Amino acid sequence: MTRPIVAIVGRQNVGKSTLLNRLAGKQLSIVSDVPGTTRDRVTANIPWQAREFTVVDTGGLEIGAGSDMSKAVNRQVITAMDGADLIIFLVDIKDGVIPSDYEITELLRNSKKPVLLVANKADNDKVISNAVDFYQLGLGEAMIISAYHGTGIADLLDKVISLLPDAPALDVPQDILKIAIVGRPNAGKSMLLNVLLGEDRAIVSDIPGTTRDAIDTSLDFMGQSVLIIDTAGIRRRGRIDRGVEHYSVLRSFRAVDRADVVLLVLDATELIAAQDMHIAGYVQQEAKGIILIVNKWDLAMELTAADCDKYIRGKVKFLPYAPIIQISAKLKQGTDKIIPLAARIHTERHKRIPTGELNSVVQRIVASHAPPRSGTRQLNLYYATQAETNPPAFVFFVNDTKLVHFTYKRFLENHLREAFGFDGTPIQLIFKPRGEQ
Repeated sequence: MTRPIVAIVGRQNVGKSTLLNRLAGKQLSIVSDVPGTTRDRVTANIPWQAREFTVVDTGGLEIGAGSDMSKAVNRQVITAMDGADLIIFLVDIKDGVIPSDYEITELLRNSKKPVLLVANKADNDKVISNAVDFYQLGLGEAMIISAYHGTGIADLLDKVISLLPDAPALDVPQDILKIAIVGRPNAGKSMLLNVLLGEDRAIVSDIPGTTRDAIDTSLDFMGQSVLIIDTAGIRRRGRIDRGVEHYSVLRSFRAVDRADVVLLVLDATELIAAQDMHIAGYVQQEAKGIILIVNKWDLAMELTAADCDKYIRGKVKFLPYAPIIQISAKLKQGTDKIIPLAARIHTERHKRIPTGELNSVVQRIVASHAPPRSGTRQLNLYYATQAETNPPAFVFFVNDTKLVHFTYKRFLENHLREAFGFDGTPIQLIFKPRGEQ
C-alpha cells in the first residue's frame, strides 16, 4: 500500500508550518527534516481513522508588489502539486482575500487536482465572519480552522480523508524482492535502470505502477524474482531554482513506501546534496533497506573510494549500516554488484534469530558493559525476543523503560549487528516492562 500525499500550498505567513505541526501532533524541528538532514521539515505521516497519508508543507509563496508570479515560483508550486493527491490551499482569514490568493487559485485550478480551501487563524468570532469573502476565489466554502489553537482540525482531517483516493494494493507476490531507484534527476537513475535491465536477465513483464508516471519492471535474477520500481521519470525542465528540486521527492516517497530495498543514486561530482539527505532520512524513517550508490565514478578525478565513503558517512550518520558502492552506469562499471547486494539485504531483512541464541548474545553484551542506572536504580534486561522481520524488530523486557538511554540502545544495536549481521537494513529495538505482552 502507498500513502496518499497532501500538499499544503499558500503564500507566506498563513500558518502552513503551524498546520503541519498541528496535524503531526508535535512541534517539528525547523532545522532538521528527519534524523540527520539539514533541510527544514516539510513532511509528516499523519494517521487518522484507520488511514494514513503524508502531508507536505511546500513553503511560502509571495508575490512581489506590482509583479506577477515569477516563473521559478510557478514551477515550484506546479511541481509540488504534481506529486500530490490533494491540495490544501491555506489562506489567512484575518487578511481576507488578497491579490496573491487569486494568482495561486489560478495555478490550482490549472492543476486539475482536488483542492480543499482552508481559512486559518480563526482565533475569534470577529474574524470568522471574513470567511464568506473567500467565495470570490471560486473554490467553494472555506473550512475554518485555527492551526495554532487546534480549532477545526478534527473536521479538517475528516474532510481530507473523505477526499483522498484509496491506496491501491499491489498485486505482487510477497516473496518478490522490490527495489526502488531514487535520487535527484541528474544522478543517472535512468541509465542505471537501463544497465540493470539490459544485462543477460530475462525481463518478464512491464507492470503499471501505483504512481501516474512509473512503470515497474519484473525480472528474474539467478532465480530471484525482482521488481524494480523506477522513479527516473522525474526530470528537470530548464533551470530549477534552489529550493524547488526537493519537491520531486514526493514521487520518491511513493516508491520508498512500496520497496524492500532502496537504491539511492548519488552523483560522484557532488557526492551528497540536501535532497539526497532528505530522501535518505525518509528511507530510514520508513525502516527500509538501503544501498548508497555513487554514480559517475568515472568523473571523480582525484577522489578515492575511502575518502568518498568517509565524507558520505559523515553526512548520513543515521545510516551507519548502509553499504556504499561506487559505480559508473555509463561505463557499466560496478553495476553487477547492485542486485546481488540488494538480494542479500532482502535476505537479512527476513532473517529470524532463535530466542535462545538471541538471549545468549544479549547476556554476553550485558556482561561486557553494565546497563545504565539512574540514582539507585539500574536497568535490568530480563530477556529478549524477535517480534518481526522485514524489518527485523526485537523486543527487550526490562524493569523500567525510563532507564533505557539512547546511547545504550545504540550500544545494543551495534553488538546485535556484530553478532547477527543485518547489513543494509535498520533494526528496531522495542523496550517493554516485564509482564507486558
